[in-house]
Amino acid sequence: MKKFVGFGLLIAIAFTLAGTGSKEAQAKEKEDFTIHKGVYADEIDLSGMTVAEAEKELEDYTNQLREEMLTLEIFDEQLQVSLGELGLECTNADIAQEAAQLGKKGNVIKRYKERKDLEHEKKVYQLEWAIDPNLVRDFVNTECVKFDSEAEDATLRRVNGSFEIIDGNTGTKLDTAGSVQMMIDYIENEWDKKDGKIVLPVETDYPRGSKEELSRVKDVLGTFTTSYSTSGPSRSKNVANGAELINGTVLYPGDTFSAYEVVSPFTKENGYEMAGSYLNGKVVDSLGGGICQVSTTLYNAVLLSELEVVERSNHSMIVTYVDPSADAAIAGTYKDFKFKNDTEAPIYIEGTTADKKITFTIYGEETRPANRTIKYVSQTLSTTDPGVLIVADPGQPIGYRVAESAHRGVQAELYKHVYVNGVEESVTKVNKSTYNASPRTVVVGVAGDPGLSAELVEAVATQDEGLVNAVLASCLERMQ
Repeated sequence: MKKFVGFGLLIAIAFTLAGTGSKEAQAKEKEDFTIHKGVYADEIDLSGMTVAEAEKELEDYTNQLREEMLTLEIFDEQLQVSLGELGLECTNADIAQEAAQLGKKGNVIKRYKERKDLEHEKKVYQLEWAIDPNLVRDFVNTECVKFDSEAEDATLRRVNGSFEIIDGNTGTKLDTAGSVQMMIDYIENEWDKKDGKIVLPVETDYPRGSKEELSRVKDVLGTFTTSYSTSGPSRSKNVANGAELINGTVLYPGDTFSAYEVVSPFTKENGYEMAGSYLNGKVVDSLGGGICQVSTTLYNAVLLSELEVVERSNHSMIVTYVDPSADAAIAGTYKDFKFKNDTEAPIYIEGTTADKKITFTIYGEETRPANRTIKYVSQTLSTTDPGVLIVADPGQPIGYRVAESAHRGVQAELYKHVYVNGVEESVTKVNKSTYNASPRTVVVGVAGDPGLSAELVEAVATQDEGLVNAVLASCLERMQ
């Protein structure tokens, strides 16, 4: 009996010890998954938190800081942006993992020392911050540069045959690359977790041109005139408008002039009206019709000035106001006339219209010998007869007849002849141009009496204009 009681007591003690060990194991397990007391991330107390809880705390802290504002002082203006807009992130948010390992990783001595240290002094992990360089760059290049003011170059004005010099104005430009780096450095190294302020670096944008430099513009380098005497009011207005838009342009050495950029957009607000222009082998009305005569006249003045032609295209069909290969077309953005001021002095472009004539004169500093002259000669290589195209129009009555003019096809080259003391020194090919043929189109109405209509359609099928005219006359006579 005593032996039985003793055995039972041993079993009870064993269960008691087992229970106590289980509680200690559970406490030890919990301790392994939580951060020791006295551990901080910046001012955030991470004591007793699991890794997940600490990470959530850091995430909430980051979101809170993203609402802080950064004030950017640009010139005399101020611009504010939230750090969230700049992509603020904590770059060492994985510090929660490291904090959880403090006092629990390594040999017994290391763990003991780290725990004893926490009893005397708290452990503070410093959070590190950064903003997204791409978002910062986009913000600077879209928002901050709005305060830039471009320098206005000194320029010229021609009054009563003389030049007046107009002084330029200094501008200011944001140092965009420097601004991006300054903002990044501030957040990474100086930011105190509160609203901040930075004075962004700016640069002075100095105008080009001095009185001495612009005084060199005094000589006529080249001048050319074309006539638009046969043009109607709308086309005449477009030509005059284009000349006015170009008039007064000053190009400094190295500058490139684009006729399209200066005379566009082709809208009523910019002074243009509907007038004839070339499109797919036809003459159609479009806003700005006639502007190519402006670019063509300027092209020839540039040739006579011997400036560098950067881009030039001929028309699709021949024009009448200059010789073949002496034209320069503008069409959308795919045909432009561009030239470069490749002299060592500024040049001034004067554009005038009077008595239905347009003239461009280019002024600069003449450096060419006085005994040297130039002439441009157009040489036609081949021509193509445009022919006649007769079209039956069932939507028009018998008796309707409208004829459009033809354009002969031409292939031509332009040559530059240079003379010294009146003796030809050189001949250089400037360009080669091909102009499409466009037939003389005759539209004949065929709607009406079925019998007469059939006769007309049959005559049109022969494409014999004489026969068509005879059959049309006969039909009209029988209709009376």
